[in-house]
Amino acid sequence: HDIDLPKAYQISQYDLPLASNGKIDIVGDGGKTKTIRILRIHLEEDAGKLLHAIGSRELDYSLVDLNRACVPLAECVSEPDLSSPEEAHAYLTAVKAVFQYLDISDCDMEKGSLRCDANISLRPIGHKVLGTKAEIKNLNSFKAVKDSLHYEIKRQHEVLNTQGRVIQETRLWDEARGVTVSMRSKEEAHDYRYFPEPDLIPINLTSAFLDGVRATLPELPEKKRARFVSEYKLTDYDAMVLVGDKALAAYFEAAVAKSGPDAAKPVSNWITTELGGKLNASKKSISESPVSPEALASLVSLIQKGTITGKTAKDVFTEMFDTGGSPEEIVKSKGLTAVADEGAISKWCDEAIAEMPKAVEEYKGGKERAIGSLVGLVMKKSQGKANAQLANQILARKLKA
Repeated sequence: HDIDLPKAYQISQYDLPLASNGKIDIVGDGGKTKTIRILRIHLEEDAGKLLHAIGSRELDYSLVDLNRACVPLAECVSEPDLSSPEEAHAYLTAVKAVFQYLDISDCDMEKGSLRCDANISLRPIGHKVLGTKAEIKNLNSFKAVKDSLHYEIKRQHEVLNTQGRVIQETRLWDEARGVTVSMRSKEEAHDYRYFPEPDLIPINLTSAFLDGVRATLPELPEKKRARFVSEYKLTDYDAMVLVGDKALAAYFEAAVAKSGPDAAKPVSNWITTELGGKLNASKKSISESPVSPEALASLVSLIQKGTITGKTAKDVFTEMFDTGGSPEEIVKSKGLTAVADEGAISKWCDEAIAEMPKAVEEYKGGKERAIGSLVGLVMKKSQGKANAQLANQILARKLKA
């Protein structure tokens, strides 16, 4: 019997799944909305966890962890509607968001709260019949799903072009080497043999029960995405990124609640670029962010008021992330307040004009974008403190004179 099922069989819902014939929308290849059909969601017993030690050529040994054996899990099975690793990633992101919003799971793949087995097959363009599939196991991150599928596409393509035949098998993803490795063949495997479990009765979910559940549903990702677009004037892409993680969406709304809806777009930009980059680099989740949503809102407010420049704001943000300090305190202690004094900026403008005669000549020749180079030099001379809008106005005035 299977080494990860000590009692030699697994209890699983078969002909009466909890749900069937569902669907979920993703942004597919080409940026268009694509509907992915969901075949079924059923309950089954979790198996023990196998830890495979992968050698240079084959499996050397496996370790067994039975801590999660016989614990119930819900398996969500999609139809073969995904056409690329990127679509698979988008699908997982969408499903994860729904599970999080419903408080079904924290969906932490590295902790085993959410797992994915990916089936993949290739077929010639224009053909209807699916090719022989291979199943990839041991995927513990969204990145692993995407990377393993990219590798498997390449591997199967090479097999079909040389040997002409892909065998049905289970493969493992070796992240260290970036390859899939054969675990066991399924070519001779028969269909699972099901029989009723005598100690369990079918689950009967009444219409009244289902109506009661529907009445308590929270705002789900798709509705939240549409609201972010209409209420905060975000792009579809920005809204999709934010609602893809329940905690990230809550962080955004907390920041906007302090900064006001007019600051929603810059708040979104700071979350998805600067904050997102630093969280990824430090391997932290949004819930572990040392920068609170209120602090980020205050930083955006300082930029909008002209108290600090955009360049200075990045330096302030770095210190906020490293120390947890407030933007106001950092700006005050380091003397980073933006320079709005026309006299000082005018002096830097004169210096920039004298040092960049080519840009001056291009601007006077009708190439108005050349003024950007002059503004850049003014910002450099002011160490990023000059009010860029005022510098642009003063330069234009001086050049036209």
